[in-house]
Amino acid sequence: MLKVSKYLYLIVCFIFFIACDMYISNDIVHNLMNDYHYSNKFVTLNYIGNTGAAFNLLQDSRELLIILSVVAITLIFLYVIKHIKTISMKSIFFISLLTAGIAGNMHERIIYGFVRDYFQLNFVNFPVFNISDIYINVGVIALIIIILIKKTR
Repeated sequence: MLKVSKYLYLIVCFIFFIACDMYISNDIVHNLMNDYHYSNKFVTLNYIGNTGAAFNLLQDSRELLIILSVVAITLIFLYVIKHIKTISMKSIFFISLLTAGIAGNMHERIIYGFVRDYFQLNFVNFPVFNISDIYINVGVIALIIIILIKKTR
């Protein structure tokens, strides 16, 4: 596949995922701030402002987390630019998902000073999380699986 097509696919997916994240997050937070409540045996919508990273690491380290996000996104995109010919479209999809998740959390840290989390799992003791966190985890897990499958071939 042409390099231009891969770059275009990466950019379109990245923008699409960020737009979906922002729209859904804004809608959920707006509803929760206006007394909307949702809960079932699996998940509760519970809005909190998180000033740290995953699992309450680096609390109140906004500037450091923004810098780490910029560095991560830059390194990922530099890797893609260097290896675009050998990266599959499937990998590009998950790379765009991962980077959109990082960018979504970074955007909220810059705009709000914290990350807006709202999904709380009811069946396990787990930190409250958001759509960007889902993007990051799905992207990382999928890329690990793709790498492991590629190594075994």
